[in-house]
Amino acid sequence: MRVEAQAISDLSLSVNQGMVDAVELIFKSSGRVIITGIGKSAIIAQKMVATLNSTGTNAMFMHAADAIHGDLGMIRQEDIVIIISKSGNTPEIKVLVSMIKGFGNTIVGMVSHEDSYLFDQADISILLPVSREADPNNLAPTTSTTLQLAFGDALAVALLSLRGFTIEQFARFHPGGSLGKQIYLKVGDLMTQNEKPKVYLRDNFKTVIIEISSKRLGMTVVVDDNENITGIITDGDLRRKLEVNDHLHMLTAADLLTPHPKTVSPDTLAVEALNIMRQHSITQLVVREGTRYRGIIHLHNLIREGVI
Repeated sequence: MRVEAQAISDLSLSVNQGMVDAVELIFKSSGRVIITGIGKSAIIAQKMVATLNSTGTNAMFMHAADAIHGDLGMIRQEDIVIIISKSGNTPEIKVLVSMIKGFGNTIVGMVSHEDSYLFDQADISILLPVSREADPNNLAPTTSTTLQLAFGDALAVALLSLRGFTIEQFARFHPGGSLGKQIYLKVGDLMTQNEKPKVYLRDNFKTVIIEISSKRLGMTVVVDDNENITGIITDGDLRRKLEVNDHLHMLTAADLLTPHPKTVSPDTLAVEALNIMRQHSITQLVVREGTRYRGIIHLHNLIREGVI
């Protein structure tokens, strides 16, 4: 780990004009970024493609071995091709460079050896110097692939900064992730997962008990005859009434309710509902439209959806 960390530290101190040129070239391009390599470099290329696509830069992966057997057809005239290779001298890379230069596309070479075919032939050459690999025999691609990965991330971050890429844009590309859900998931999307416990002001104690028990949310909303929210009754409210009243059968929902429950609208972001729950140390909120009762949003809904 120290060997690889030192290599990245050294690389960060040797940022040069070629690296800047590569960022500006891609930023100003109307085409895609085609990233290719062979062996472990191909795996890094795939990760770079994934990171670029998720941060606003259109990218595609092309395996160097497959490229010379037909996949070169994916390259368009306006595309930029990034070729990743530690040695820069493998036969597949040499053939690939020659073919792409014939197409007229700009080549960015990411290579660890300055005295290599790729470094010499690329339009923009990025040197990722490796003093040694991390394994005892200095053979396994370890430090070299770490540098490739680090530079790929740096490239993506520089481009997203230039593009002014926002959190909202990132979330749209990651709708299945927790960040995406925090950006777009609303209370109205989740409240339908729950029952909708409801009693009227005139309902007796037994009716309240049955509604709370049957809907399994530990509470019920109390509404008037026009479906307007007037309050809420929780398990805790019932227990407290039991402590001070011996004639519960004579009470109605109007006697039991707590007025002014915490509410949200269906358009409220789920993450905002979570913040309200945390602020007031509660596990559910009443969902309303105006003064009308629409449903319940529970902490468990937010947990299941990965908002937390």
